[in-house]
Amino acid sequence: MSIFNSLTTAVSGINAQSTAFTNLSNNIANSQTVGYKADTTAFQDFVAGAGSTSGSFAQGVANSVAAVTVQHVNSQGTASSSTDGLAMSISGNGLFNVSKKTGAVTSTGADFAAEQYYTRNGEFYEDKDGYLQNTSGYYLDGYMVNSTTGALDTSSVTQINVANVTFRPTQTTTLTATGTLSSVSGASAVTTDTTVYDGTYNQAKPKDNTGDVTLTWTQSSTTEWTVKATSSTTGMSITPTTAYTVDFNTDGSLKSVTDSSGNNVTSTLNGASANLPISITYPDGNTQNVNVNIGTIGGTSGMSLSTSATTPKTTSDSVTSGTYQSASIESDGSVMATFDNGDTQLIGKVALSNFANVNGLLSQDGQAYTATAASGSAKTGLVGENATGSLTVGYVESSTTDLTSDLSALIVAQEAYTANTKIVTTADQLLQATIAMKQ
Repeated sequence: MSIFNSLTTAVSGINAQSTAFTNLSNNIANSQTVGYKADTTAFQDFVAGAGSTSGSFAQGVANSVAAVTVQHVNSQGTASSSTDGLAMSISGNGLFNVSKKTGAVTSTGADFAAEQYYTRNGEFYEDKDGYLQNTSGYYLDGYMVNSTTGALDTSSVTQINVANVTFRPTQTTTLTATGTLSSVSGASAVTTDTTVYDGTYNQAKPKDNTGDVTLTWTQSSTTEWTVKATSSTTGMSITPTTAYTVDFNTDGSLKSVTDSSGNNVTSTLNGASANLPISITYPDGNTQNVNVNIGTIGGTSGMSLSTSATTPKTTSDSVTSGTYQSASIESDGSVMATFDNGDTQLIGKVALSNFANVNGLLSQDGQAYTATAASGSAKTGLVGENATGSLTVGYVESSTTDLTSDLSALIVAQEAYTANTKIVTTADQLLQATIAMKQ
């Protein structure tokens, strides 16, 4: 091996240690960066003439070294609490799907680039337009509730937006009937109307999700009335189509409820809740079971009987209006809207992605990555799918930098760098000595 070859080898060593310095300094600089994944440096040697069948040839030519930066995207950082209520930490292999704005503004608002990015930086905040943006400027993607159908659209990911959320009337589960029926023979039939909702909301066709229910009370005897539920809404049907029979005690309290076959619908014990089950099929095709509560057996707080009748009324347990206040995220990735009436409704869900080789992703600015041939295609789904792991809300993932280890490695890299420079200076002295031989 010649002196010149030694110089080449020493220079490759200096370059390799420079790469190690760069990686270590980057790790140390990002020791407090949310979601940062520390890199390590691997070294590999190169042997000139390694393919030759002559062993002596390989021995006579200088070797060299190269540094390779190794990513550790799959390393799990410590979860640290955050004051940000929309912050999330992933426990597992998943990554958040995020987008970047192009800077252009369209008629529908902000314009986003088509390229998909992935990150572990889950420190998200709501921006002025209602998008969830992390501290590196990336926007959270997921599945949004379709504003027309009211259903979660999982066909593709899009930017999650929590602005201008419209309250959807909640599903009707119970109708409560109150009033006093007449015990005087020959009393006329009475009716009550109320509006029911199936819990979804079609913005284009709101009438498909709602309709009216009419309860018709008809006297059979002085202590017995029948009640039947019908609807005048086009496309809505109610079963059973027959009436329930309601018997009263002589004191006007509820005695029993039977169906058209004479079977008791509820318990006949005092205090038992008197619920009349009906099934409602809405114009949009949704079918739901609803209870018509008329009070308790032996009680007069619901429907009762007296010589002095009062007009009955029926109320629904649906909440029909609310003003949007804020958004929150649950551990299953559900993005929920909170309204001033205390109700919460689903806006969308966080999407997580996994890769066959996450360490093959290409690093981008801001703790983000893009897919490559080495990483494979993204497998995207809801939280927990595709082995993506689970979410912890109110926490962020800390940097995986190990300061103690990196500072120790920094000293070793410094010594190795210095040793390589020593080879260069020694080789220089030897060359000077060789040149001086002829003088």
